[in-house]
Amino acid sequence: MWNRLLDRALKRMIHLGALDVTLPDGTRRHYGPGGDTGPRASIVLTGDDTARRLVIDPELALGEAYMDGHLTIAGDDLHGFLELVIRNIRDFGEGRPGRALRTLRHLARRLSQHNPAKRSRANVAHHYDLSAKLYDLFLDEDRQYSCAYFRDPGDTLEAAQAQKKAHIARKLRLEPGMSVLDIGCGWGGMALTLARDHGVRVQGITLSEEQLKIARARAEAAGVTDRVRFDLLDYRAVEGRFDRIVSVGMFEHVGAPQFRTYFRTVKRLLAPDGIALIHTIGRESPPGTTNPWIVKYIFPGGYIPALSEVMAAIEHESLATADVEVWRLHYAYTLRHWHDRFMARRAEASALYDERFVRMWKFYLVSSEQTFRHWGNVVFQIQLAHDPGTVPITRDYLYAD
Repeated sequence: MWNRLLDRALKRMIHLGALDVTLPDGTRRHYGPGGDTGPRASIVLTGDDTARRLVIDPELALGEAYMDGHLTIAGDDLHGFLELVIRNIRDFGEGRPGRALRTLRHLARRLSQHNPAKRSRANVAHHYDLSAKLYDLFLDEDRQYSCAYFRDPGDTLEAAQAQKKAHIARKLRLEPGMSVLDIGCGWGGMALTLARDHGVRVQGITLSEEQLKIARARAEAAGVTDRVRFDLLDYRAVEGRFDRIVSVGMFEHVGAPQFRTYFRTVKRLLAPDGIALIHTIGRESPPGTTNPWIVKYIFPGGYIPALSEVMAAIEHESLATADVEVWRLHYAYTLRHWHDRFMARRAEASALYDERFVRMWKFYLVSSEQTFRHWGNVVFQIQLAHDPGTVPITRDYLYAD
């Protein structure tokens, strides 16, 4: 029965490109118009329960089937297969069952994204307290784990990450001696760069013990502990006032129920003449939900916001929006670099964990890239102030020599 139901679902779904499927019972099927245009993929499904799970909850089951080796792809072309799936759903819809599941998840969103301090710390530990050696496999030397800024698609990852930090520094309008709060400081690269290149004092906060340990060691090695400090601290617990606030790749972990709290905290901590820069993944679509596979295996409690949700929270806290910039394909390029570096060292990743983990991480990197290419995911950089006159009224200052 489940093979028949899966066959019917795929017939309704695939209208672009071509998909060849060997079902768990050995039956071979072809879906889509084929031809010379559109993506193509050939897959084999195995396992007694795979068809049932794909019918009942395809978003969760697809990633799990790949992780468990119950979905194999000719040439292991996961990029091509996920492009085929995503573009068909984007252009032709996901069908009534998929819409119903999404509606139920949206109704449960407030509970799933409720992230008080204790839960936030557990969520962060799930991802960021993995072995530091894992991140060494694919990140740049500065361990920047967020979208890079490609002035040209051919830029190296190192160059693009340096350009990202420089672009953010320009938006912060830094002057020597200023105090800066880095919310979600990661392994310390942004804080160390700002202190070294701009002479500011930085407090970086994280909820990851692994990141904290490495960030403090890096500050010690760089000889900047008099200007840079790192703390294991929730953003809601920070005290004081700061001339500048920067947050890169952390807002995705806040959760929609806490958006007002987050921007109320930014308002409280930002000096009267201060500037804040919030850099976050966002969606071009209306508010939605997080993919259940991502929630279970990669980022529990995470959520990619719509700009309308973010701006509503900012407006309620009476912060002035000085600038909103949208980065489109930059994260797709970043993720492809990470994927290629990771796969070049997959044997080391397998030795750290196992082959199932390697397939999980590959699915995470590839599916994320495809959402930036074909699903409308982007990056928002939102510049905030108390006084709209704090920031120049044009963007010329960002691009002056």
